[in-house]
Amino acid sequence: MTTRIGVVTFPGSLDDRDAQRAIQLAGAEPVALWHGSHDLEGVDALVLPGGFSYGDYLRSGAIAALSPIMTEVKEAAAKGMPILGICNGFQMLVEAHLLPGGLIRNHHQHFVRRDQRLIVENTTSAWTSEFTQGQEIVIPLKNAEGGYIADTETLDRIEGEGLVAFRYAGVNPNGSLRDIAGLTNPAGNVVGLMPHPEHATEPGFGPDTTAAMRSGVDGLAFFTSAIAAVARVAA
Repeated sequence: MTTRIGVVTFPGSLDDRDAQRAIQLAGAEPVALWHGSHDLEGVDALVLPGGFSYGDYLRSGAIAALSPIMTEVKEAAAKGMPILGICNGFQMLVEAHLLPGGLIRNHHQHFVRRDQRLIVENTTSAWTSEFTQGQEIVIPLKNAEGGYIADTETLDRIEGEGLVAFRYAGVNPNGSLRDIAGLTNPAGNVVGLMPHPEHATEPGFGPDTTAAMRSGVDGLAFFTSAIAAVARVAA
């Protein structure tokens, strides 16, 4: 049976259609969900996409974290459903306390857009199992409020429990503490990151590689990992 992965659209979402396209390319069925609904429509996994939900008023992701559908998202997370938060979606996850810490204005106070090198730190989560430990990947990044922060105790706990999923390599583009680019929860089903894997899933539209311009598809493994995780639960 085909894995069904929901993508929640909020007012101000920009990359929901891109996420749906990435899910389709990975071999799953994308399901469009609406922030004002309480119905997850029986999906097997969820993506909270990038954008500027509610205009990023108060704090990025703060209002979206209180949207009606987030009640069901939290319940699904507690039951082990794979959930991926991308950029604004990552901000929602920390605002909803599904992941620790916070995200603030980039240290240089400017929006940044670059093809970003990442080091894969954790391959045990539902969204990272198709990678190898220490693998370097290239994923597009675009944000203004991407600086990851947490107190020292929380940072030490995250490090000690192996919850850093991705770390910036080469350049830290936004001042994130300890170069943290993405996290997983202890159960491994919830992952958030600032870079956009949905923009690196199709040849001709991804980052440049040594093989050819725009040929990078490192982001596809996020979605195939989730498909594999759903299959393992169903087996």
